Amino acid sequence: MEEKQPSLIHKISKIISDFFNPLTSLFIFFIYMSVREYSFKESLAHFLPILLIVILPVVIWLVWNVKTGRYTNMDVSNRVQRKTLYIFIAVCVIGYMIFNYIKNGYIDFIMLFILILLFSLQISNFFIKSSMHTAFNVFVAALFFALNWKMGILWLGVAALVGITRIILKRHTVKEVFMGAGIAFLVSFIYLYCNIQFQH
Repeated sequence: MEEKQPSLIHKISKIISDFFNPLTSLFIFFIYMSVREYSFKESLAHFLPILLIVILPVVIWLVWNVKTGRYTNMDVSNRVQRKTLYIFIAVCVIGYMIFNYIKNGYIDFIMLFILILLFSLQISNFFIKSSMHTAFNVFVAALFFALNWKMGILWLGVAALVGITRIILKRHTVKEVFMGAGIAFLVSFIYLYCNIQFQH
């Protein structure tokens, strides 16, 4: 019997979902923030530690676990498998925060809220497998919104599109996507509120 080929919508959904994964979306935001807020030298000093302490180790961890069969796929769609992923990302983020505090003498506000979002998703994972893709893209929209409201609105559209693709690809149910979005909206609201308070 001939294997059924994926539809065009399925193929497009996979491209969108794969590209706008949490790491890529955060990477795009950090590049945007670095270019907008810092000189080239300052950008490197700010972004390189994030790349080396958080982004690269998480990518290596994902690839290694998929290759060794511990994770079914790069999305880590399996609820049980996700536990170790959350822990590893949290360790990397905490590692970066300690490094930044020792080097610069302040707690990185964005990384603190990424950690809060991670812990919230981890708690949610005990009850429902919330969409990490949707949650992180909603939070990235809030990060963009704090710098440029137009970019924030644009990325909120990206987050909605990503949520739809997760349902089309059957990686999450509608409930799981809304749960991820709901958690991220709550964390994002607190982040934006604190951001405004600290600016005044």
